Amino acid sequence: MRWIVRLLVLILLLAGLQSIWSNFRAGNWVPDWLSNTEKSETTHALVLQEISAMGKLELVKYNFKDVVEQQITKMWLPNAKAILIVQGEAIGCIDLTKVEIADITSEAETLVVNLPEPELCVFKIDHSKSRVYNTEYAFNEEAKLVQEAYKQAEKQIQRSALDMGILEQTQINAGKILTPVLEKASGKKVVLKFPLNAKIEKLR
Repeated sequence: MRWIVRLLVLILLLAGLQSIWSNFRAGNWVPDWLSNTEKSETTHALVLQEISAMGKLELVKYNFKDVVEQQITKMWLPNAKAILIVQGEAIGCIDLTKVEIADITSEAETLVVNLPEPELCVFKIDHSKSRVYNTEYAFNEEAKLVQEAYKQAEKQIQRSALDMGILEQTQINAGKILTPVLEKASGKKVVLKFPLNAKIEKLR
């Protein structure tokens, strides 16, 4: 039982390390001695409202580029139109905080780990890489057009990622990444299982 607890802790540790590494790659945690930029001081009155455990292991990322045309149809005037070049991403993950000791069973030479079903944990627009290409007859409606275009583009990223099988790929990658780590930690053959009744639904 003790080594099963250690194995469970190892699974959660993997998720934590993955989260730290993702932030480091994004440049959120850069040591001061690596930075040549000037420092500025800011005073905050911050109140901690909630602490959330980070246990989602990101296993696959899809990058998208889309050309979005959004328009407002008018009866008498020319239609207001905006064309945007949008880039975004979708990330498939598994929430390892849902794994409990009861989900790990051990036989003579085999360790069975029941994992939660994969999730589409992130689908978003990268506004730093997206831009408005052109607008026509927008006038004071340009902001409304652009906002709606981004909204629809984000929904399309979600639909496209699911249609392209991101959840299935997340499940496959979980086997590739977690199996060798858990086999080395336990010294047994590891079998990963997902809920049999899990339905990976595609948005229409």
